[in-house]
Amino acid sequence: MSSVTSERRTTAQGAVTSARASALLLPLIAVCTAVTAANIYLAAPLLPLIAHDFGSAPAAVAWIASVAQFGYAAGLLLFAPLGDLVNRRRLVAVLSLVTAAALIAGSAAAGTTALAAAVLVASAATVVPQLLVPLVAQRAPADRRARHVAAVIAGLFTGIVAARVLGGLAGQAFGWRTVFVGAAVLTALLGLATAYVLPAQRPDRTGSLLSGLAALPGVVRHSPDLWRACVRQAGMYGAWSALWTSLALLLTGERYGLSTANAGLFGLFGLAAAVVAPLAGGFVDRFGAARVVRSAYLVAAVSVPLFWLGGHVLWALFAAAILIHAALVASHVANQTLALTTTSTPATANTAYVVAGFAGGATASALAALAFGHWGWGGVCAVAAVGLALGWGTTAVRR
Repeated sequence: MSSVTSERRTTAQGAVTSARASALLLPLIAVCTAVTAANIYLAAPLLPLIAHDFGSAPAAVAWIASVAQFGYAAGLLLFAPLGDLVNRRRLVAVLSLVTAAALIAGSAAAGTTALAAAVLVASAATVVPQLLVPLVAQRAPADRRARHVAAVIAGLFTGIVAARVLGGLAGQAFGWRTVFVGAAVLTALLGLATAYVLPAQRPDRTGSLLSGLAALPGVVRHSPDLWRACVRQAGMYGAWSALWTSLALLLTGERYGLSTANAGLFGLFGLAAAVVAPLAGGFVDRFGAARVVRSAYLVAAVSVPLFWLGGHVLWALFAAAILIHAALVASHVANQTLALTTTSTPATANTAYVVAGFAGGATASALAALAFGHWGWGGVCAVAAVGLALGWGTTAVRR
């Protein structure tokens, strides 16, 4: 009798533990997403400090920000599709530790080449959020799916803001190398904690490292909605990335002459994204993704001339920063929800979607760095405008 009671007590305690872990899952995933997303943009606000440390001009090290985005896109291609194929717990833990190790190596880099290599590895391994978003969408009620996805996206953009604001402040106070070490510690702690509370799931399919990658073209080809989401987000993210990764160069340059810390504070305008995300999730659940993406593109189109004007007057940069973040996050919530629900392989579809977005962002960042060196801030704004035109024009033509 006592053994039966003991078994019941153990079962009850297990159920309570499982319920607590389930309640913690979405908030912890959101926080983990914020920390890991910050790693991709860690170098952007620190570029002036990195350039000074290595004895280079800021424009000469701007390409490191592009390396981070190309690395993230490569990591998505290799690792994110594995969410459909392997144990997520183990994969999240391993990738978090690899990211932390690469950031530590970056903090000890003696030159731009070594730093770029460390940033490339760290960005390739910091794909944990994209392993978790399909899980969030899968577990969410159908009528609240976009809201749950929006909660994770709000965490992602909060991390981007933190990278710019806190990274700039901490870099000014303690040096950019200390910022890399701090990011490594947070990544390891949050990654391991998230892996611990993930539900134990047996994958429906099995495969190798490259099997998910091999399935990507077919998944996109057979889903016009997924293709459209990929292209439109690539254009939107390209415009945002061109402007945002170059902004520190404008603010710390001759026109405004701000310190790295003050330029980093400008990233607080990115908090508009965290406010817009839950609103966008509600609109997607109510009105559909297409209408939200269309509205987001209109807002982004208004922000580009304001950014150009911001090269001369600061108030225009304030307004443009709010608008571009609102447009990006609304578009992202709508397009990612569509990508996660349009196929039977959500992790693979999500990989295609995020890779397309980051490929657009990385390309635009690289072009913006060149444009800034040759034509100044006006060239950066032109790159952003072209990104938006291509993203919308290509999908508007093909039905």
